[in-house]
Parts: sequence; structure tokens; C-alpha cells
Amino acid sequence: MTEIPVIAIFDVGKTNKKLFLFDEQYRIIFERTARFTETVDEDGAPCENLESLRLSVFDSLREVFSRKDVTIKAINFSTYGASLVYIDEEGRPLTPLYNYLKEYPEELSQQFYSNYGGKTAFSVQTASPVLGSLNSGMQLYRLKYEQPEVFSRMKYALHLPQYMSFLLSGVACSDITSIGCHTNLWDFKQNNYHSWLIKEGVLEKLAPLFSSGEVMPAAFPGNSYAVGTGLHDSSAALIPYLVNFHEPFILISTGTWCISLNPFNDTPLTPEELEADCLCYMSFQGKPVKASRLFAGYEHEQQVKRIAAHFDQHTGRYRGVEYDGSIIRQLKERNKQDTPQPEANKQGMQASVFGQRDLGTFSSDIEAYHQLMLDIANQQYIATSRVLKGARVKRIFVDGGFSKNAIYMNLLAALFPDIEIFAASMAQATAMGAALAIHSSWNSKPMPNDLIELKYYSVTHDATL
Repeated sequence: MTEIPVIAIFDVGKTNKKLFLFDEQYRIIFERTARFTETVDEDGAPCENLESLRLSVFDSLREVFSRKDVTIKAINFSTYGASLVYIDEEGRPLTPLYNYLKEYPEELSQQFYSNYGGKTAFSVQTASPVLGSLNSGMQLYRLKYEQPEVFSRMKYALHLPQYMSFLLSGVACSDITSIGCHTNLWDFKQNNYHSWLIKEGVLEKLAPLFSSGEVMPAAFPGNSYAVGTGLHDSSAALIPYLVNFHEPFILISTGTWCISLNPFNDTPLTPEELEADCLCYMSFQGKPVKASRLFAGYEHEQQVKRIAAHFDQHTGRYRGVEYDGSIIRQLKERNKQDTPQPEANKQGMQASVFGQRDLGTFSSDIEAYHQLMLDIANQQYIATSRVLKGARVKRIFVDGGFSKNAIYMNLLAALFPDIEIFAASMAQATAMGAALAIHSSWNSKPMPNDLIELKYYSVTHDATL
């Protein structure tokens, strides 16, 4: 039997931990999903079970290496961001993997920002809204002041993708997609680490910075596969689009958060944009990617429950609702008089518009659902427009859950009549991005150009907004 050359990708989300094998045509030939029970840190706060994750990596690899039909040429990783593993000289973790949602001490936050120029100026420099523990650099700062003995014993602080890479290569490294994503570590104006890292003695705790395309040999004798540095998942998901499309575009990645990513907009973030929850990611090529966030997936989930309860329906009824232009026209006419105004909440996100609406004013649940999608689409227009500047964007790609929502897609086409709107679908974009990042290190075939399936949405006469 001829062995098929493959790459193994560990794709680690907060809920699901997945392993994929891709062949040289980027077809998935093996997939496994695992879930681990969370543990708690020393304060009783929930956190990832790091030991379960580590053991799972080695157990999974033992299984795939025992297969006779494939040969593993490379391994790479994509994981959620804003999570650090603190290792000692021997590479052992010194603390639990603290949760990025853990509450950040207000006193320590005030101390940091007052020492380094104030929240507004510092956020502009680092392209990072003030997000507490979600700014992973603030976790390092906290460790220094709350656990100085651990800080002194620490050899390196590795973001989670790089820790997983370290497990297989034995090489500690930092990666720009993790360092450059709302961490408070990177000065986007200077295109270098921020000066506070030197002043606080933190820079020496960060491993050398590697390119996202670099690979290292495996640490285990007898195995000749390459190990990638690992990538932050949001940046990894953008890679297939950057590989396949070269004209300026925006990707709206939809899920719990709907994130509008513009890799062709390198204008510096303004204080106003930061206040409106814009930030910068970093592409695998080391270029800033301006982004804006909207909590629309969560909003959709909550309001669908409200609609279903009010009209005594099942929430699953709204998964495939067809777009009805006549309902949209009626709603727009009615809304000229009574559209509620969104208010900014303390996270800088816009409050629910639909949540302020009286469900008793709708003649049916389908009409109410169209109004929900109209409100979400209008908010999406505002959020996406914030990152449109800087390049003549010709296309907007939508992936994730809302790409399958006909009402959302038709409304988006109407809101952006001068831009081509596409629903994009591909199998496991994040994992595929991690494989593409090190394509030349494992794949003998040219980079494919048919990875993404597109469905075009044109502006319909009755949808013009």
C-alpha cells in the first residue's frame, strides 16, 4: 500500500479540540474531536485542563503514526488566543492555564495604564482596546506583581499555539499572530515590542520571534516530520483567503462574534475606532489586519429564544427561513417612525436594538425574525464600514453561521450595493490556514486555488435599503 503524504493539524478551540489530517490536495482524510472537563485555578476560577490537552496531543499522535496508509510530513497548530503557558527551564508549566475571561484586578489595571501613558494613548500604540485579561500581556504583568516567585522561576511565557509546538519540537518560540493580537505587547507604530516590556523585565521572558512559515525538526528520534510554530486561530482562518484572493477584500467571520477583517487597511487605529471596539490582528505575513467586532451571533441566539417563546415555536424553526422582500419593505416603512436607537454598553459594543422591540407589534414570528435580521444587518453595516477605509474593497466574503442565513446575506448585499457580497464556505478554514502557512515544508504540489466555495448575492430590487 502506498502511503499518502499528510499534514496533521491540531485545532484547539475553547470547547472542541480537533485533530485533522490533510492530504496534498487539502482534503480532510481523518478527523477527531475531543472535549475536556475544565478544571479550576488557585482562585477557583474555571480554566483549561492543560495536562489533559498535553496528553491528548501525544495519544492522538501515537494513533496516527501507527497508521499504515499515511506518512506524517508535518504538524502545525491553531488555537484560541490570549492564553499563556509559563514554563520553567525544563519546559514544565508553572501555573494553570489561566482563563482569558478571568476578572482583572482594577487596582493593577490603573497602576499599569497610569505608568504607561493612559488608556487612550496606550491603546492607540498597541491597537488593543482595554480588555483586561483578554490583553494577554496584562496576564504577564499580573503574574509579576501577584506571583513574583513564579515570575522569577519562569524561563518563557508561551502563547498556547507555541506551547503546543514546543511540546513536539522542544524549541521555544513566539509567533507574530499571537503577539500582535490585542495583547498590549506590540507597538504597532514602532512595529516592535512595546517599551514597557523592557522596563518591567518582561521582554526576556518572551521566546525568540519566529516567522509563521518557519518549521523545526521534531524532537523525537526516528521521526522526520517538520513542526510549525503554531498560529492564533483568527489569523489562521484568514490565510486561505489571502492565498486565494489578491484584490482587496473584507472577510466577515461570523460566529458568537462577527469579526470584520480587512487585511488591506493599514491606517492606524484612532481613539474613536478603539472606543467602537475596533482592534488590529496580525496576519501570518506580519502585516496589521484592521478589524471590528460585533456580538451579533450571541444577539441572534438570545433573541431567537425570545421570539420562539413569545410565538410558542421551536428555535430550530428559524434555521432556514427564506428571505421575503415584501416583509422587509413593510418593516422599513414602519421603522421610519419608530426605530429604537442603539446605545453603547460598557464593553463598547452596541446594545441590542431588537431587544427593545415589543414582540406584540409583529403579526407573526417570521415577521419578527425578519426584523431581528434587519436590526443585525444594520449594525453589521456600521461595524464593517469602520474598517472599509484604506483600500478599494471589491468583495466582502462572509463565512461561518450567518453565511448560510439568506436574510442576512440579501440584506448585506443591499447595504453594500457597490461591493460584491459572497457567502464563502470551506471545510475547517482555521485548520486549513495552519496547514497552508507551512505548505512549502511538507507539500510537493502547487498551492491550490479552489479551496473556497463561493455563492454570490446580488442586490434585489425589493431589498434596496
